[in-house]
This record gives sequence, structure tokens and C-alpha cells, in this order.
Amino acid sequence: MKKLLLFFMFTCFISMAQVDLKYYLPEGQSYDPSIPTPKSFLGYEVGEQHASPYEVNAYFRELAKHSKRMKVETYARTYEHRELLLVTFTSPENLGKLDQIKAEHQKLVNPETSKNLKLKDMPLVVWMGYSVHGNEASAINASLLAGYHLAAAQGPEIDALFANTIILVDPCLNPDGATRFSTWVNHNRSQTLVSDPNSREFKETWPNGRTNHYWFDLNRDWLYQQHPESRGRLAKFYEWRPNILTDHHEMGTNSTFFFQPGIPARTHPMTPKSNIALTAKIGTYHAKALDKIGSAYYTQENYDDFYYGKGSTLPDVNGAIGILFEQASSRGHLQESVNGPLSFPFTIRNQFVTTLSTLAAAKDMREELLNHLKDFYSEKPSGDIKAYVFGGSNDKVSTWEMVNMLRRNQIEVYALKNSEQIGGKSFTKGDAYVVPMNQPQHRLITSMFERRTTFQDSAFYDISAWTTPLCMNVPFAEAKTVPALGEKIGNLAFPAGQVIGESTLGYVFEWDSYFTSRASYELLKKGYTLKYATAPFTMNVQGSPKEFSYGTVQVIGSGIKSELEKLAQRDGIIFYAIPSGLTDKGINMGSEKFRKMELPSVLMITGDGVDANDAGEVWHLLDTRVHLPLTFADISQVNRMNLSKYSHIVLNHGRYNELSGEKLKQYVEAGGTLIALGDGATWASRNKIGNATFKATVGADTKGKKLPYANQTDINGAMSTAGTIFEVKLDVSHPLAYGYKQETLPYFKVNNLVFEDTQNAFNTPLMFTENPLMAGYVHPKNLERIKKSPAAVAQRVGGGQVISFTDNPNFRAFWYGTNKLFLNAIFFGKSIGGGRFGEE
Repeated sequence: MKKLLLFFMFTCFISMAQVDLKYYLPEGQSYDPSIPTPKSFLGYEVGEQHASPYEVNAYFRELAKHSKRMKVETYARTYEHRELLLVTFTSPENLGKLDQIKAEHQKLVNPETSKNLKLKDMPLVVWMGYSVHGNEASAINASLLAGYHLAAAQGPEIDALFANTIILVDPCLNPDGATRFSTWVNHNRSQTLVSDPNSREFKETWPNGRTNHYWFDLNRDWLYQQHPESRGRLAKFYEWRPNILTDHHEMGTNSTFFFQPGIPARTHPMTPKSNIALTAKIGTYHAKALDKIGSAYYTQENYDDFYYGKGSTLPDVNGAIGILFEQASSRGHLQESVNGPLSFPFTIRNQFVTTLSTLAAAKDMREELLNHLKDFYSEKPSGDIKAYVFGGSNDKVSTWEMVNMLRRNQIEVYALKNSEQIGGKSFTKGDAYVVPMNQPQHRLITSMFERRTTFQDSAFYDISAWTTPLCMNVPFAEAKTVPALGEKIGNLAFPAGQVIGESTLGYVFEWDSYFTSRASYELLKKGYTLKYATAPFTMNVQGSPKEFSYGTVQVIGSGIKSELEKLAQRDGIIFYAIPSGLTDKGINMGSEKFRKMELPSVLMITGDGVDANDAGEVWHLLDTRVHLPLTFADISQVNRMNLSKYSHIVLNHGRYNELSGEKLKQYVEAGGTLIALGDGATWASRNKIGNATFKATVGADTKGKKLPYANQTDINGAMSTAGTIFEVKLDVSHPLAYGYKQETLPYFKVNNLVFEDTQNAFNTPLMFTENPLMAGYVHPKNLERIKKSPAAVAQRVGGGQVISFTDNPNFRAFWYGTNKLFLNAIFFGKSIGGGRFGEE
């Protein structure tokens, strides 16, 4: 072991010096001299500085000009319009018949066609993905070496690999983040390398390069695909159905190198045990390759394969072998670590070596891996559930997007042929859909619809529940027999709205469609007067009475029908002409209980300490789905700003130690609305902005016990609530719940924050129910704390409001069901009262 560590340190020291290409490439391998090396094209050696995504993409396009083994295509563009490339490497013969090979490979997914395939004659498909986190740069730079090797290597071994393998290289999964990071470290690089971890080179500014343009972690978006990078990638993934997918990452500087399998007990039950066995067998190739170059590593001790939204886990529920690689990060060019100086070239070499070891395993295990894919999809579903039925939501847009989510994952969805009662719920023809279990994706379907609450392990690297209809707040039921199926859904048309009737008085629309906020903001921006109902009413619509609930919006004015027709089509809203100022029942159109809606001006506080993911989710929601311009300013800037121009200020989860509590208190008391999420709400509480308080946290039950020290991490980890779905009871008459027409709502928790009851009858519109656990893991002690506690507190403070949530209602952009809570805080927050602070 001592010799191995010394060799590891010696290798790191060697790689601090100027390296050349030989440092990386396998011994004895010959290369075609007509193929340009990375240095000949870029002007510097791999690892000498950080290559930008532009440079990497340009190099692959240059390689394609010289090599007959490769094809380059653009599969998507980022929000910042950067290209994402998929580069196909194989023999020239295979390259000429890719469509035929792809069509044959797709037959493995269908049991009716796979049984007649001759697997010994079929190529294997390997997908290699680099740097989904933009500041994990050893991977994207290793892709340069992978490209050169695959384009230029010569000899019978590489020829044999290409004869039987299609290799898909995704050189940079997150170009926007990688551009931020490469610019930062190159900008702060000294010619005489500085290894002090305190150096600015290793301290990126907020929000750093890990995330995409909107600060989302793209390695959590593989399942629901809310971003263009993921949508483009997964379209290609399902087009090819790879047998192996590698996912190259980085971890802490003081680590070594990790490859999967992870902790076996933390594998999702829908992943077959054969997947773990094959992953471990492939791991022996990584071990051999890393042993050869003297690199330290470990496996099966960390990470998990539970949440199917990650790059190394979604393949597992699609018959492939997903492999996570984690390399200790130099973060810059050279950094001190407990293992000695860690250089950028050293980290790149490990990523490249395991790229080659993956290909060696693919070559040797080709038929075994093809059989695994075939067997995976030949297995019939088991259990009593024969189908899932969903639909009937007041929000047709969320149902539409849920169908899209399923279809993006190649899940067959059918219209419900007849109206039926299923699982005690009513589903109506034309408004409901069926997902039969007897289809190839039945394992993935189970993971997306199940409400799992029991687990083999109680520690999670990521979330423990993602039940799709609960995320979308769409009614669903399990069917013990498959109901009559209507047409199979292909591309589902957007549920466009309409304008019913014509009026000189104006129009009303209900607040239940997902895009009502977008339509409202556009009308307000154009100068129209909008008022919202704080009480129900009944109005005549085309000769029949129709009930309108809390939050119904009145658009005042004549001659606006054509404007509303455009919004109806775009946003899926039904506008109803007002026949008279007098209603059939309830408040009248001129009632003071119609409150004027103000044009919101929103400021979000950002900067060091703020959770960039949560802040990005607010930015993405308001920018892309509401088209509301969001101002965001860092904490130090906010302390000097005049805040009176903003109607709302958003505090996301995070630390706000440097923020002036007195300044925010004055802002609220002067009439501003503060929306605080997670630890943003705890900060407001500590600074006495409102009087919401939190229950004390609880620890593991260890008092009086003597337990193995080695179990400490697992025991304490079991206390974390790392992404669990709970049920809350709604007060639909409260402005925070306008647009909902149900008594309860699924609510997502990712922390152990729990409000104390305010003892006020009116300011807790969301309360966890007596038995709130719907799906996911929670420790029994925390479950007791959560029961019957507020999920949100909405208080009047001076002339303004403080609206606090324990958690983030905008989680990862796919929690459509609770976005409305956050948007209601913006559009209706000014009407929240419940007594002034100090008078409750």
C-alpha cells in the first residue's frame, strides 16, 4: 500500500511538469500521423490549460475532416445557444449503414422481434458522456484524448473494436457551465502554478460552473427532461438504446477515484440484480487499468443508484449499464491534497484510462451485454397492477406535460376509451389517459407511478420519491384490469383555450390553468385592468349557470376579444364573456370583493451562501414560463439598494448572514411582500420579520446506547429528509391556494424544517395532514414533527406581508403541482391579511 501511495504521489509530481501526449496514451499504440493531435489544433497540450466547449467542439469537427471512422451531429443547443455534439465512432463499413444497425438494435427492445436476432453478429452500442457538471473539467478535457484515440489509433485491436462496436461520444454535456468554469480557471492561472487551496483559482464566484444557464443541475434532469440539453440527449439515447453509458464526474480534491457499483443496498428495486453483477464485472477492467498506471481507487463504498433522474441510473432502468466515474478534482491546474499535489493532467489521465477500460470491457462482454438488454425487455411485468389511469385535473396543461414526460421516455400512453370509475375515482373520456403495464418500459413506469414508502436503506444520495402524477398534481389510479383503450397518443396537441361569447363589460377566467400567470402578466403589462375574486360567484354562460371559485380573474374593458383569443390559444385558458354586472349568485362584478391585481416587480436576492439551484428554479419559472422579468442582485448590493421599487422580494434556501435584517424589515413594514423559502424563512424568523417559528430538530435515538463508531454516518444520515412527498390540507379560500379546487395537495420536502403552529386561525393555508406521508422516506421522529404542522405561513407585518414556505414549491422545474403556490404569493400576496403582526 505504501508503495502504491508513493507511486501515486510520484505520478502527480511528474504530471505537474510540462506533459506531452505520451503521458496519456497507452504504451505501444500506434497512431495515424495524418490525424491532428489536440495540441496541433489547439496550440497547447491537453491539461496545460482548460479547454473551452468551443475548442472541444471545434477539435471534433476537425477530426471528422481527416477520419473516415466518425460522424459529428448537433443534437441540441443550450439556452446560451451553444452546440451539444454527439460524435459517432465505428468502422467505415458500419458508418455507412448506421441506420440499418440502429434499426436492428432497436429490435432488442421488443420481445416479438428480439427472439429471432443473432446476437453474435450484432454490434454493441457504448455511450460516453463527459462533464454534465461544467466545473468537473477533467472529463471534458479527457474527451479530447478519447476523440484523438478513436480517430487515429491503428492496429488489429482497434479494428476489432470498431467492427463490433458503435461508440457515441458526448464531449460536453453542459457547455454553458463548462464555459463559465474554463474561463474562470484560465483567467486565474499563473505561469508558475500555484497549488495553495486558498488561491483564487480554486474559488469560483457564485453560482459557479456546475450548473446550466438557469443554475440547474443537469444530472438531475435525465428523467423529466425540462431543459433543452436533456431533451436533445435523451431523444438520441432512446434512438440508440446504448448497452453501456458512462457518466464522468469529479468529487472532492482529497478523494481518489471511484467507479460503480455504488452501495448495493441503495439501488432502486426496479434495477435488476444482473445489472449490478455486470457493473461489477466491468469494474474489474477499470481496476486493472488503474492498477497499471498506479492510480488509487475504490468502489461499492459510496453513491447510489436509486433516483432514475441521474445519468448513471436512468440507463439501468432501460436495460443498459450506467457507470458513474468520480475523479478527485484539481479544480484548477494544480492543488494540494492529502494524497500530495493533484495535477490537472493526472485527473484527465484517469478519466481517459477508464474510457479505454470501458471499451475493453465492451469488446470482451459484447454478447453478454446484448443478452442483458434483450432479457431486460423480454421480462413480463408482475404484480396486480395492470395499468395506471390519470387525468381529470382542473389544470389541463399539467396533464398535457405529464403525457409529454411519459412519451419522452418511450412510454406508451393511450386515451381512455370510455368514462369509468377506477380505484374509487371517476375518469372521463376525452380527459383521461391510460398507461398499460404490459409494455417494454414497465419497470420505468412502476418507478414513475409507485408510492414507495419502505426501503432497504435509509440514507439517500438524492431524492427518495418522484411519483409523477403527484409532482404534477394530476389525479391517478391503479387499475387491476386494463380499461378499454382509445387511440395511442403520439404528439399530444396543446390544450388550447377559447373565448366564449362577447361582451362590452369584459371577461373572466378561472385561475386553474398552469399559464394563467403568464396571461395575467402580459395583460397587466399592456395596461389592462385585472381584478380577482376573493369570494365565489355564479354567472350565466351561454344559457347555463356556471360556478366560479376564489381567484377568478376579471379582465375589464371592451374590444379586447381578439387579444384574449391569442392568449387562449397560447396559454390554454378559457375566457368567458360577462353578460351582466349582476351575477346569478354570490358577489357581483362591481363588488369590492374583486381586488385589483397589481403589476408585480420582483427582486430575488442572490450571491454567496444562496442555494443556486433553488434560485435558478425561480428564475427559470418566472423567465421561461411566466415571461416576468426577474431582477436578481447579490446580498452586498441589496444592502445598498433602494428596495421600494420592488413589490416582492424572494429569499430562497441559503445563508443570509451578511444581509441587513433591519433593511428587509423596513421594506416589509412599508408595504413590501417577502417570499421566503426553506432557510430563507429561518433567516426571516431569526430577524423577527414576522413571528413564524420553527420546531427544534431531533437527532437519532442514541442516548444511553453504545453503538459502533463505524455506523455513525448511516445512523445520522437516516434522520435526513432528502426528498419526500407529503400531503397538505388546503384552504382554497386563502389567496395562497387560489386556483386549487381540492382539499389536499401533494407537497415536496427536502429538509427537516418544520413550522410551529402559529395559533392563528387564518394564516396557515397549508397544513400537513394527520397521516401526511404519500411517497418516499422519512424518519419516524421527523414524521411526528411534520404531522398537522403548517407547510406555509402567510402573515401581515406592518403594511406588508411575509409568506414563508418550509420548502421549495418550484423543485427542479418538474413540480408543476406546487408552482401555483409560489406564483399566487406573487400575484395575490398583497391581499393576504389575517391580522397585523402584533395584533394576532
